[in-house]
Amino acid sequence: MVVRSLNVEKDPFRPCEDNEEIVGPEVPYLSAIGALMYLANCTRPDIAFAVNLLARFSSSPTRRHWNGIKHIFRYLQGTIDLGLFYPNESKKGLIGYADAGHLSDPHKARSQTGYVFTCGGTAISWRSQKQTLVATSSNHAEVIALHEASRECVWLRSMTQHIQESCGLPINKDPTILYEDNALPTTVFRKFIHEIGMRRLQNL
Repeated sequence: MVVRSLNVEKDPFRPCEDNEEIVGPEVPYLSAIGALMYLANCTRPDIAFAVNLLARFSSSPTRRHWNGIKHIFRYLQGTIDLGLFYPNESKKGLIGYADAGHLSDPHKARSQTGYVFTCGGTAISWRSQKQTLVATSSNHAEVIALHEASRECVWLRSMTQHIQESCGLPINKDPTILYEDNALPTTVFRKFIHEIGMRRLQNL
């Protein structure tokens, strides 16, 4: 979707520099970002990170950032048949996946949080955003991502149980599985739950 360089000075998605010209009003940058955010929030989770990245430069976009917008539109044109399909016979319940990208924004020393929840094997909730805290390590970034995903999980469980109760359906109280690709943050997070006494998270 987006190609970034490990060299901070050559990163095509770095902030506007002093010698760069900001694109004028004839370039519909804000309109494009708004349209892409609608897609990323509703039916295309695969572009969530790229849109979140380019939306950071809405106040001072350059030609580099506008080329990134056009790249996303070309990707969408080539994958116009992709979408979300919700089967009515699937027995899979709510499952979550969380991850973090340590220092995904090297210019601000911030990491990226990403999570997705599926129900019936299809994504129903997802998010990709820059973390508001400065993570001191990759494990710290993973714990922050787990925290954000757990908050979303609590809300999704509350909503689904309310719908089941309103429709007279049996309420599923089985624990929700939340996958994370690093074992150490998961262990640390469980320790936090035990020490701080976050009772709500123990029922996930």
